[in-house]
Amino acid sequence: MDRPANQIREVSIERHYLKSSPGSVLYRCGETVVLCTASVSTSLPKWREGSGKGWVTAEYNMLPHSTSSRKQRDRGGKVDGRTTEIQRLIGRSLRAVVDLEALGELAVNIDCDVLQADGGTRTASITGGFIALVDAVESALPGSQIGDGPIRDYVAAISSGVIDNTVYLDLDYRLDSAADVDMNIVMTGAGRFVELQGTGEEATFDNDQLTQLLALGKQGIDQLIGLQKQALQR
Repeated sequence: MDRPANQIREVSIERHYLKSSPGSVLYRCGETVVLCTASVSTSLPKWREGSGKGWVTAEYNMLPHSTSSRKQRDRGGKVDGRTTEIQRLIGRSLRAVVDLEALGELAVNIDCDVLQADGGTRTASITGGFIALVDAVESALPGSQIGDGPIRDYVAAISSGVIDNTVYLDLDYRLDSAADVDMNIVMTGAGRFVELQGTGEEATFDNDQLTQLLALGKQGIDQLIGLQKQALQR
């Protein structure tokens, strides 16, 4: 273990990474690198048209050499089950902090492309995707501020896990592959849970371990939201 069990990986956030996107962030978490971009349009889903409300959705993709063995590209609109599940998680997490009525009839699409994967790609996509979302909404609705506009609060995500009865924070691939229990935690800046995904891998966990997993996750998310605030002030 190269870092203390309760310490997050080094995070780097580079805003305005692409000139062609109103919101673009190169988000690094340890050796995991995700490019998060956001676009805004008036093309709402058919079922949302005329409602007076907007929509936020996400797409997720791992590039062919984001992992050591080449990953096949999704072709012909076919998306595997893991990708679908992660896309839905990202979308739900971001919508949790958006007032869709205040957004108006605008659609915001967040694209999360994993350039390099070393564990925590879904949590990195949520944390980086939020910053891209903020920049995109501000470009469409100038003057919008978090808490005073469509975006009501911050949101970030992190993993925690149990390995040999020790609780770890922010699992990289090596830790994740060895974990007896792993959990993905999504929380708002106000400390409210958006989603919990906890699973035992040929193992179980008790209430004390669950409490530790959640407490450590909240500690990590507080740090990530602090980094989001710093990035958005720059």
